[in-house]
Amino acid sequence: MKSVLIFFCLCIALGLSAPPGKEEVHIVEQSADVQANGYKLSLETSDGTKRSEDATVKNPGTDDEALSVKGLYSYVGNDGVTYTVNFIADENGYQPQGAHLPHV
Repeated sequence: MKSVLIFFCLCIALGLSAPPGKEEVHIVEQSADVQANGYKLSLETSDGTKRSEDATVKNPGTDDEALSVKGLYSYVGNDGVTYTVNFIADENGYQPQGAHLPHV
């Protein structure tokens, strides 16, 4: 019971510590299509954040089976600039690209 009370107090404290004047963010658009061989999803929130992904299963049913995901996400930074990251995530790892990211 004591831990529940502490958790409840922490939740209240976090709620009260939110910056004043910040609008609550809500989902503007959301879609998902999950299939046996992959998925597609998209999400947009009222603060300008967007995300979309398209995933496919490569080499299904083999020892080399892997999920390959291509997508992007964008958000509005504290400076008011919209930052976009395009990415691939597959058997070679996570590979982000964006104008604001260092090139390696």
